[in-house]
Amino acid sequence: MNTEHPSPIDTARSLDSAKNSVELAERLRALGMKVTPQRELILRIVAGNTSHPTAESVFSAARAQMPMISLKTVYQTLNDLAQAGEIRTIDIGSGAARFDPNTGEHHHAVCDTCATIVDVDLAAVPDLDARHGFTVNDIDVTFRGICASCAAARAR
Repeated sequence: MNTEHPSPIDTARSLDSAKNSVELAERLRALGMKVTPQRELILRIVAGNTSHPTAESVFSAARAQMPMISLKTVYQTLNDLAQAGEIRTIDIGSGAARFDPNTGEHHHAVCDTCATIVDVDLAAVPDLDARHGFTVNDIDVTFRGICASCAAARAR
């Protein structure tokens, strides 16, 4: 997962819907879950993380700071956060689920070369209910292509 690929799409990204680690901890406590030092570390890694990390990358970052943390703890914490609606689980077709702390309405652009993911805010979503009598429960748009960094590398 490469997070060093800036994108013009990403400049419009907003984390207004993402909570900080303290707010996430308070939410877990409100749901009756323990907030252990391991979970606090995971919350700090995930909160505001714009790279859409996998559980394995969160585990790697956590293990660098807390060598005894388990992968099971990372998965459980991420799944608890997703079930509580505090992060989004996204599937870009790469096999590994990715996690997004931005729970607001947005979509994603994925680089087919390096798998970088950036959030995309769309100004208008079609009103399917008014036009076609279709009730929308969820919208998930994924744009696929090549990021500016990978395109520049190909051009060299």
